[in-house]
Amino acid sequence: MAYTDTPEKDTQIPTNLRLLLILEEVARRGVAVKPSDLIEALGLAKPTIHRLLQTAEAEGFLQRDLDGRSYGPGPRLRQLSVNTVSSEHLRTARLAILRGVADEIGETCNLAIPDREGMIYLDRVETKWPLRIQLPVGTQVPFHCTASGKMYLSTLRQNTLEGYLSARKLHPHTDQTLTDAAALREEFKLITQRGYSTDDEEFMAGMAAVAVPVLDENNRLVATLAVHAPTQRRNLGSLTQCLDTLQNGARKLSGLLAP
Repeated sequence: MAYTDTPEKDTQIPTNLRLLLILEEVARRGVAVKPSDLIEALGLAKPTIHRLLQTAEAEGFLQRDLDGRSYGPGPRLRQLSVNTVSSEHLRTARLAILRGVADEIGETCNLAIPDREGMIYLDRVETKWPLRIQLPVGTQVPFHCTASGKMYLSTLRQNTLEGYLSARKLHPHTDQTLTDAAALREEFKLITQRGYSTDDEEFMAGMAAVAVPVLDENNRLVATLAVHAPTQRRNLGSLTQCLDTLQNGARKLSGLLAP
């Protein structure tokens, strides 16, 4: 729905809809949004926009970005998005796709979404093998040393990525963990070129993983689909042979997000 910029602009949008439209616009853009961007997009007066932004920030639906002027999703808006994609009818279809991928590959597959501190496992289908790695739904794993996390980091804008790399101490989880920012930048370039990411015992010794992106209608990453296995059974080279299956599953998952 479009609203034109006229002297009566504040009266064109019902009062109880204005804050919802601001939250929708912030979520749609996928980057931190300045008040001036919202004024231009929604046609509301500057005092109205600032008042609504203050309310959304105070209630935890939005939070200020590092520049102190822009706004991005806050903890309550992020939780709302998780609850939305976890709704029962969507989850049934999602799990069916995930189970099909796991059955075809024969290893554990998971769907993860980015949070502020790491990737969160949203759904998971376990392998039928007795030897498995226990990382249940709700587990948070680091960005810099997991296949899902590195996939996500590779999609960030350059300044956002640099902010992350400069602000964080990248802890080694194994001897294979990349903790050098320059080495990670090269890894992210490679991920962008080939369209998938890997974890070769970087997060957990004895575990290999491959992840692909799940994209929305604007071609933005909203989740990752990954397979992982003990290296005693499947090494990284073996798992990368399953890319076609993973990518096909990711396309089906993306289809669930279509409006």
